[in-house]
Amino acid sequence: MTTTHIDDQVLTTLRSAADRVRATLGTDIGDRVERALGRTLRETISLDEDGAFVITGDIPAMWLRDSTTQMTPYLRLTAASPALADLLWAVVRRQFRLIDHDPYANSFNREPNGAHYDPDDLNADPLVWEQKYEVDSLGYPVTFAHALWRSTGRVDVLDATAHRVFRTIVDQWRLETDHDRSAYRFVRPGAVATETLARDGRGTPVAVTGMTWSGFRPSDDACTYGYNVPANLFAAEALLAVAAIAREVWDDGALAADADALRTTILDGVARHGVVPGPSGADVYAYEVDGLGGVLLMDDANTPSLLSLPLSAPTVLDPAVWTATRDFVRSPANPFWFAGSAAAGIGSPHTLPGRAWPIALAVDGLVSGSAARRREVLDVLVATDAGTGDMHESFDVDDPTRFSRPWFSWADAMFCELALVAAED
Repeated sequence: MTTTHIDDQVLTTLRSAADRVRATLGTDIGDRVERALGRTLRETISLDEDGAFVITGDIPAMWLRDSTTQMTPYLRLTAASPALADLLWAVVRRQFRLIDHDPYANSFNREPNGAHYDPDDLNADPLVWEQKYEVDSLGYPVTFAHALWRSTGRVDVLDATAHRVFRTIVDQWRLETDHDRSAYRFVRPGAVATETLARDGRGTPVAVTGMTWSGFRPSDDACTYGYNVPANLFAAEALLAVAAIAREVWDDGALAADADALRTTILDGVARHGVVPGPSGADVYAYEVDGLGGVLLMDDANTPSLLSLPLSAPTVLDPAVWTATRDFVRSPANPFWFAGSAAAGIGSPHTLPGRAWPIALAVDGLVSGSAARRREVLDVLVATDAGTGDMHESFDVDDPTRFSRPWFSWADAMFCELALVAAED
């Protein structure tokens, strides 16, 4: 195993990107970008014959979602650095091998060492850190591979394993449109309600709606209702990527047709069940529904979120519905919108009340369409890091010295992505 994956070319590429930020946004923000981009490569990634293993920064496990979002800022730099492109493909290779091992798991160990978040979990697979089934955990590697393929033209990692994994993902998402047919269960004995699933691990009841079921949210908290709407829209976007690669790389018309059909089914389910009257009377996307009348109106900082839909599901969202949804989730009508003397932003039931998440603030800037708003958000993020120079998971909107997770690589990545985009305004 090695961590020697930062050569002079990669360092030059990172420095050049940071220089562009420094030139437009100032030295402080540019220096932070260079430090964060370098630190993630140095301290979260290790290489072996199965690809690149990426930890979250402060937890020794690899999340399929986090490892994708941590790598997202580097996508725009691959043309300048073939070595960086190699590294990103190595992450994808590892992701596909992990999904091939267990498509219901959200996070994995570097090797089958038996480490677990909770050793009492029902699932005891020694390679699996946690088997919380989340729709987005399958969508992120697909959309990331598609973006890499489009930017580099490479197909070597889109091998037989990748082909098998894409088929597994489509089949699993289709199976979970009728969750009663699924064998998946998650039980964490003695856990609070957000850390386990009701009904002996099967989750709260749902009707068949056309959407695909998820046990857990992108926050790793249990779904209140089994159909997470932003995750379903993200799945629909990922199915477009599946179909494109199936047709153009593998000449697999059957897989492409199945992906297209499932995308149509999911979007129809979202339109019929996931679009509801909002607090102002305008139609908005619900955060979760069950098809039985249960509707949860909120948004969570973790992505895919309702706020992040222009980033995670740009070609399948309804722009008018999303605009009304954005207004709702950025207001006190969202129970996880917190405003204080230091900042205002979206938080999560995963952390304490009154805490905004830098991830959601960065998303707010990225989807704003406003150069001024992007700069404003960057300034808020710098001012609320408690003097550490690092982005945190969350911080108190009145006292940023009260925060969770001293170093959260995903949040660093979102800061870098926002800065790189803002430098192009």
